[in-house]
Amino acid sequence: MNRQIRSAAIQFNITLGDVARNRGKAFSALQQAADDGVQLAVLPEMWSTGYDYRRLVELAKETPAILAELQETAARLGLVVVGSLPESEDGKLYNSATVIDRGELRGRYRKLHLFSTMGEDRFLAAGDSTLVVPTSVGRLGVAICYDLRFPELFRKLALEGAEILCLPAEWPKPRQEHWRTLLRARAIENQQFVVAANCCGIQGKLDFFGMSLLISPWGEVLAEGGETDCQPTALFDFEQMTSFRSKIRCFQDRRPEIYGTLP
Repeated sequence: MNRQIRSAAIQFNITLGDVARNRGKAFSALQQAADDGVQLAVLPEMWSTGYDYRRLVELAKETPAILAELQETAARLGLVVVGSLPESEDGKLYNSATVIDRGELRGRYRKLHLFSTMGEDRFLAAGDSTLVVPTSVGRLGVAICYDLRFPELFRKLALEGAEILCLPAEWPKPRQEHWRTLLRARAIENQQFVVAANCCGIQGKLDFFGMSLLISPWGEVLAEGGETDCQPTALFDFEQMTSFRSKIRCFQDRRPEIYGTLP
């Protein structure tokens, strides 16, 4: 039987440090996604707080309650939800993405690559593992924003069986073309679907352009957001992915014995 799922990238203007406002936007968008027949919804990076570094320790205390509400909502709406939030553990702060499958917490991924240009490494601790997890919509691989610039991570996720790559992000101007090009490249080279949810609007000195994307394993942009709050959706056809992989057999033809483990 051919599998098909409807996916959405939830894009909105994150208000820096205003958890209540951001929660309201996110949960309203999830309800709309469910009403539209969506089964997989991806929220932006740090969607409850934005990068409010000065108050992040305090704001992270609200994350457990947000996750509990997110689990209840995903169960009620029958959604698989991915998104990243600030997480505090053992005196360290992480940028953590969770995979919630109709109410069940399936996995947690802590951002591996911290964007030193913007000072992330001064406030956050880096993760130390990857995540590919089976869900009711398929096997999901997770990465966050700046991770996109590291192709080795995405090949590892593909080799571990990821069918859909979920990428929450806060990707600002003027790097729109990098965003679009890198996302299409990751989809093409790993022959997998991509759901990338960016934020939009102004946060402090940063201007976020939106342009959330849903991409096929062929690199075709199936749906794209504009520069304001929206939730582009697309139907993912897994038979299409199987067909692409049978025609261009990258995984059978690769030569790991030559390039093996890169230094």
